[in-house]
Amino acid sequence: MTESKGAEVTRLLHRWTRGDRSALESLMPVVYAELRRMARRSIAGEQRGHTLQTTALVHEAYLKLIRQDGTQWKDRAHFFGVAAQMMRHILIDYARAAHTDKRRIMIGAVSLDNARPPVDAAPLDFLDLHEALQELETFDEQKARLVELRFFGGLSIEETSEVLGISTATVKREWNVARAWLARRLNNGSESA
Repeated sequence: MTESKGAEVTRLLHRWTRGDRSALESLMPVVYAELRRMARRSIAGEQRGHTLQTTALVHEAYLKLIRQDGTQWKDRAHFFGVAAQMMRHILIDYARAAHTDKRRIMIGAVSLDNARPPVDAAPLDFLDLHEALQELETFDEQKARLVELRFFGGLSIEETSEVLGISTATVKREWNVARAWLARRLNNGSESA
């Protein structure tokens, strides 16, 4: 997203925060492409036959976002950080429903290495990842939020820094530690902090 487009998103969010509903109507066309990119990343590598499509995920997340009337939107990074969190929860709900049907949703080719799915990675059980993130959150909420922003939202180091209000050096360091912890936890089952 270009800097001018990012500034436009922030301007629309501020207008929406002040109660201007027309700003909300103007927001969707500006953020739609970025939300689709985030949704594609979130469901990348799903097995064939998976029924949740990118467009459906975007629309469901957007519907949840527009119900956030009381939110004091800071800027575009804040908006996309919340969008990432909502997409994660939608996918978790979807995976739980599928799991209940005796099917396991496996997100194939998902890697915590670069927050991008490599072609030959082993499948990752989405519910296992969610449980690991919940466990991480119990002792380090910031690292769990950082993983959510980078992995599910696809935010850059700089954008994550902006959302969390920490330096880029801290984001890099915390990202490396969180990835290592999650890799151990997902490969070895429950692990203490």
